[in-house]
Amino acid sequence: MFTGEYNHTIDAKGRLIVPSKFREQLGEEFVVTKGLDGCLFVYSTEEWNRFEEKFSEVPLTTKDARKFSRFFFAGAATCEVDKQGRILLPANLREYAGLEKDIVSAGVMNRVEIWDKNRWMDNSEYDDMDEIAEHMAELGLSI
Repeated sequence: MFTGEYNHTIDAKGRLIVPSKFREQLGEEFVVTKGLDGCLFVYSTEEWNRFEEKFSEVPLTTKDARKFSRFFFAGAATCEVDKQGRILLPANLREYAGLEKDIVSAGVMNRVEIWDKNRWMDNSEYDDMDEIAEHMAELGLSI
């Protein structure tokens, strides 16, 4: 399980340091794809394979299933960690997530999310957490 929040910068070539805590769990090669809310999702190869397997059972007869598959799978890229602990993020993924300089890498259970720092700050307002917690309790998750 991934946890924690780390601040880094992305260089002019699109290379980003992967926090060592995350590298230990992700391994030397993993998958990065478009995420929700304007960030990137990072999955270990094992977790990505599980996701692919589950999705292969979804019938592509609905428009939403086809759109969803294009969104997550067409833009996905396998990234390898270099000797300095960095990955090269493809330009299309950097553009999608608005990654230019200051980056936040956040561990979120089975994945890592990569955010532009300003977007992270905009999406990290928790004024409505009491209401969200009540909704989560309705779904069977209580803290």
